[in-house]
Amino acid sequence: MSGPSNEPEYQAAFRFERECRTAHSEGYTIVDGDQIVGRVDLHFTGTVVQGSLSVEESLSDNQVEGLIELVDEHLVMTADTPRDDFVVSVFRGRSLGTFSDEDFGHDHESPTETNGP
Repeated sequence: MSGPSNEPEYQAAFRFERECRTAHSEGYTIVDGDQIVGRVDLHFTGTVVQGSLSVEESLSDNQVEGLIELVDEHLVMTADTPRDDFVVSVFRGRSLGTFSDEDFGHDHESPTETNGP
């Protein structure tokens, strides 16, 4: 039988779902229970990791600070890239949705090349 967790309750509830990954970046949706509460994008450069954290306006300052610590511990520090600093920009607001070409009526066909006169 395990004892109580040392992590604050709000930290234990967050989980990260990877949405994308490239050679030098990763993007995650942040979920609390069954609710999406944010997104974090990480960019690994030399020895500095740049992060953009967008969270729902309902998260408190303490929750945001705890979330930054979780991102650092679970996503940044576990990456194979050495880091001297983790710089994160935080945005708080409400989600307007996720959009793709289909939402804007973009045609997915490649442009047709035409020969000149």
